[in-house]
Formats: sequence, structure tokens, C-alpha cells
Amino acid sequence: MSAGDTRGTREALITERTRTVELIESLSARLTAVIDATADEAADDEHDPEGSTLAVERGHLVAQVERSRVRLHEIDAALERLGHGVYGSCETCGTPIDPERLEVLPATRQCVDCAMRASRRRW
Repeated sequence: MSAGDTRGTREALITERTRTVELIESLSARLTAVIDATADEAADDEHDPEGSTLAVERGHLVAQVERSRVRLHEIDAALERLGHGVYGSCETCGTPIDPERLEVLPATRQCVDCAMRASRRRW
């Protein structure tokens, strides 16, 4: 990877990291508001004709925050790999990861073949 490619990749990862941190902050603020609303004894979300309950909304927000934190961890790991000069190599088989895959998933750790094999093992 050339110095220009490395710089562009670093900038893209930092931009994605910034967006992810902002998303976590926004989701966390919404989660706090939902938690505060459930503390209000007058809130009768079980009989709210408007839609989902506060508990369901809280569950969705908790899951979104957790996924975003995992994403942030993956971006940080990609930045570390970039710093060590191993970014773009599959952590499983060592082959170069297709540049198109890296463009779509810049924090990916595996080539398509290894990612497909790993997803089959989970099931």
C-alpha cells in the first residue's frame, strides 16, 4: 500500500470513527431519555395506542449502542493494523483483501472466502 493509499485509508477510517462516536453519543442520549421516561410512574407505556412500548424502544437502543461500540472497536483495530503495516491482509489466511471489499468494509479483518467460511461455522 502506497503512502497516498495509507493516508486516504487513515482519513476514511478516522471519518468513520468520528461518525460512529457521534452516533453512540446520540443513541446514548436517546437511551437516557427513554430510561428517564420509564422512571416516571405516570408513564403507562403498556397501554399506549401510539405503538411500541418504552421497554421495546429501550431494548432497540441498547442493541444499537452495543453494535455501534463493536463497530468503533473494529475501526480502532483497523487503524492499529494500518499503523503496523498489515492493514488489507486477511487475518485468517494472510492473502490481500480485495480493495473493493475494503472500500465497502474498511474495518474488515478477513477476505471474502475466509469471512464466508467463518459465517458457516457459526451456524
